[in-house]
Amino acid sequence: MSTRPSLLFVTDLAYRARGRRYGDEDVFLTSRLRDTFDLALCHPLDAAALMDAFDAVVVRNSGPVLHYQKDYDAFRERAAARGTRVYNPLSGRGDMAGKQYLLDLTTAGYPVIPTIDRPRDLRLLPEAESYAVKPKAGADSIGLAFVPKEELGRLAYGDLLVQPRIDFRYEVSFYYVDDLFQYALYAPDPERRWVLEPYEPTEADISFARRFIDWNTLDHGIQRVDACRTAQGELLLVELEDLNPYLSLDLVAERTREDFVTGMAASLHRFLDTAPRT
Repeated sequence: MSTRPSLLFVTDLAYRARGRRYGDEDVFLTSRLRDTFDLALCHPLDAAALMDAFDAVVVRNSGPVLHYQKDYDAFRERAAARGTRVYNPLSGRGDMAGKQYLLDLTTAGYPVIPTIDRPRDLRLLPEAESYAVKPKAGADSIGLAFVPKEELGRLAYGDLLVQPRIDFRYEVSFYYVDDLFQYALYAPDPERRWVLEPYEPTEADISFARRFIDWNTLDHGIQRVDACRTAQGELLLVELEDLNPYLSLDLVAERTREDFVTGMAASLHRFLDTAPRT
């Protein structure tokens, strides 16, 4: 009988994502993690039924949960009730918990695209040619629309967020395992979000991203901090992805890719050591 830790690796290998190959990335990750773990893959809809047989559940490229929200909620409830160890831990405050964090960070004065969800707060938004309107439970730009200022008063507020449409130079993503920076990628063309290239961050860039990693207070897990560089040169947070961030590992150097897997494996071992199953 194996004495190695066992992982249930949750992924949707067949999910079609624009500009991303979920299946390829998770096939690569699991091929390396098998060096130190006993591992099985499953679809997100099967996770709740299978997870009791494993030491931990690793949620990776499982697709936007809004496509199976009831099943995902049931998975979370079952995991909490049974003390199942889930990686990333389900205590994340970023996209894992919805888009409320964009409102919280705006109120707290963090460098984030200004975000409101009440008509009386429209006055707090800067002037813009148009405004982005998105559902609080959105993902992958699902439900995103751009509207002129004169239409903002007619929106059905409650489940919507409103942000100014930012004139930015490019988008950049910072990738972390636990609280350790791994690499950064950026999209030089604002119209091609997933055509990414390696990015060499400055110390100021790293300090920017680290503020959100610290704010999220996740001791273990993989996070991606997405930001945009404005025309004025500042970085603003676009998204704090802490549920199942795509990693674009095929676009980084081989050494960086291997270092990431080594770091992820070490993080998983630390997680299993410090979060005993109840």
